[in-house]
Amino acid sequence: MSRREENKTIEKEMSFLDHLEDLRWHLIRATLAIVIVAAAAFFAKDFIFDVLLFGPKNPDFPTYKLLCRLATNIGLEDSFCFTEEQFRIQSRTMAGQFSAHIWTSIMAGFIIAFPYVLYEFWKFISPGLHDNERSTSRGFILIASLLFFIGVLFGYYVVTPLSINFLGSYRVSDQVFNDFDLSSYIGLVRASVLASGIIFELPIIIYFLTKVGIVTPEFLRKYRKFALVIVLILSAIITPPDIASQVIVSVPVLILYELSIYISKWVIRKQNRKEKAEAKK
Repeated sequence: MSRREENKTIEKEMSFLDHLEDLRWHLIRATLAIVIVAAAAFFAKDFIFDVLLFGPKNPDFPTYKLLCRLATNIGLEDSFCFTEEQFRIQSRTMAGQFSAHIWTSIMAGFIIAFPYVLYEFWKFISPGLHDNERSTSRGFILIASLLFFIGVLFGYYVVTPLSINFLGSYRVSDQVFNDFDLSSYIGLVRASVLASGIIFELPIIIYFLTKVGIVTPEFLRKYRKFALVIVLILSAIITPPDIASQVIVSVPVLILYELSIYISKWVIRKQNRKEKAEAKK
């Protein structure tokens, strides 16, 4: 290997190491933000557990009142009415409550600090983008954060109450009482909220997949029927096994899928305009 080639190799290695160092500091700052917010959430224990986490198990939760009123108006009687607590929550391990407190604080820290985590991610990838790509993606953090928080609220006010109402009142026999473990209950709430938040990021994911040429509007339209089946399967997994609950959950996801098609079409149109403009030069 010549001296010049050796210098180029060292330069490339240093550049790669610099990128790793840059990524490390972005991850450190994002993690630090989550830890700081989690620490604040740790001291807000009463509000997070009594109001937020245990709210969906109470009969006066807003979702139950709304669903009960709607069900009564369309003639479904009290099928969606939740009039009394159907179960108790218990902790059967010595460190169960403390462990739940720690992990719930971390989850709250991640959800609240999500916009800053996205900001650090964007700061890492933005230097590799062209000026026009950076300008068109300027609202990435705002839109992605907004979609995530809408998904979190959807998971908390729709998916979680539907799941708790069904699973909490389900009995195979009158001789079996529903006394759920604390970790099981929190796990259901956590999975419903975070899964919904991630699912609502679908338009953002489609945007970037279209930018790199992996997805096209034609591809999304062609496999729309398969997407419908997948959405229904996911709805059946994260919701109780009744048609009404599955429809309530699947409709917003299908709307997001249709929106993703228009976003993909918009990205392709902009890329075509750019290529035509460069060809004229």
